[in-house]
Amino acid sequence: MSKTVLIRLIHVAMKTEASPEYRVLSQTESLCPVCLEKIPAFRVTDGCDVYLEKHCESHGKFSAVIWRKDPSFEKWVKPKVPVQPPVCYSEITKGCPFDCGLCVLHRQITCTALLEITQRCNLNCKYCFASSEKSAVSDPDIKTIEFWFKRVKEAAPSSNIQLSGGEPSLRDDLSQIVEIGRQAGFGFIQLNTNGLRLAEEEDYAARLKEAGLASVFFQFDGLSDKTYLALRGQKLLAKKLLAIERCAKAGIGVVLVPMIVPGINVHEIGSILEFALKEYPGVRGIHFQPVSYFGRHPENIDNNNRITIPEIITALETQSNGMVRASDFRPPGCENALCSFNGKFLVMSGGHLKPLISENSSCCNKPIKADIGARQSITSVARQWSGIRAQRSGIGDQVDGCHGSERVGQKKEEEICDMDFDGFLDFVLTRSFSISGMAFQDIWNLDLERLKDCCIHTVSNDGRLIPFCAYNLTDSQNIPIYRGR
Repeated sequence: MSKTVLIRLIHVAMKTEASPEYRVLSQTESLCPVCLEKIPAFRVTDGCDVYLEKHCESHGKFSAVIWRKDPSFEKWVKPKVPVQPPVCYSEITKGCPFDCGLCVLHRQITCTALLEITQRCNLNCKYCFASSEKSAVSDPDIKTIEFWFKRVKEAAPSSNIQLSGGEPSLRDDLSQIVEIGRQAGFGFIQLNTNGLRLAEEEDYAARLKEAGLASVFFQFDGLSDKTYLALRGQKLLAKKLLAIERCAKAGIGVVLVPMIVPGINVHEIGSILEFALKEYPGVRGIHFQPVSYFGRHPENIDNNNRITIPEIITALETQSNGMVRASDFRPPGCENALCSFNGKFLVMSGGHLKPLISENSSCCNKPIKADIGARQSITSVARQWSGIRAQRSGIGDQVDGCHGSERVGQKKEEEICDMDFDGFLDFVLTRSFSISGMAFQDIWNLDLERLKDCCIHTVSNDGRLIPFCAYNLTDSQNIPIYRGR
């Protein structure tokens, strides 16, 4: 049977079970969740929502919701001119996604390189990309980490760095690792952390700042211990609040990272925004992560247990009582449009937000070269997510945090019109706030077009750069294709 005939049969099989408004929007490729065979996949709509549907000859049909309601799926998709990474560490033998490293078929450069410096963790969360445990394999030694930095520098010299795990703060030499990264020439180094050690050791944040840490990517799922018990297995709110306070005092920019899970914390999206603005400028932004199902997670996986990008955008508007609107958010300029969203704002008098991109902006639908979008993202992330005085003095400088005297509300909106150009730039720099989110892919909603456009790459043990979703991908039995291999 030819591939064309097979595709037509899949269309027919899917359509017979669908609503009268069912239609195929576009085609891509994916993997069977059971056997990992590469198979055709289709983005389809029932007239309201959008699904990724695929059919394996051996294991049947799979359907995962990828988009619910507004903003419109068709209008959201943003054209982009692909670009091959300048350095590719892998040759093609099996094809995407089995030859990641990157290979010449990849369509985007590295924006953020993620180094997993431990697999150990001091929590045992119900949801965990890395399936981390308290007792795990030995940590990579300093020479290995130096090798990883060298490989990233060769392939993506301008990229940002995120130190991850496991829980990276379990390493007593974390400050040394930050210093190594700074000495290697990376201007923005961020720590992906649950924050427990930041709360437990009074001077820990200050030591990391002195080493050159610019930002923490801070696990923050809500404002109730009920939420943390459901997702992390412990009451953690008090420690989370203390960790944020200490980072702000040290001058480390804090990005709140809530994992959003239906039935657990969707209702807290607005309160997380309200809290972030209260803690501004110590908190530089929020980066929402809709739950995805790889690594360690509860067994029950169906579309009722998923939340999509437009649902989070809608919740931001409704739960903030319109302070932010769906029209304030845009597709990314770096990764695939279906992967994320972002909004840039100014914090105005009284703590309300003013969007930096107008609703009627016409430039946003013009194709841009993928690497241009990536370089803009690299610069924007480093500037936005660092502590404010670190921005003004140069990222990585050892400066005091902005706290207390520079709280929100120093400038009224009407005063902006009276500023000179330099004053306006300084105002934008010191009053900016970001709201963004990223929907990671699992084996059920894996879209190889999206994977080829990935700009967040995990450094493997042997120094290859592997797209984050590929690196963490697990089959229906939670067996990985990259992690730990």
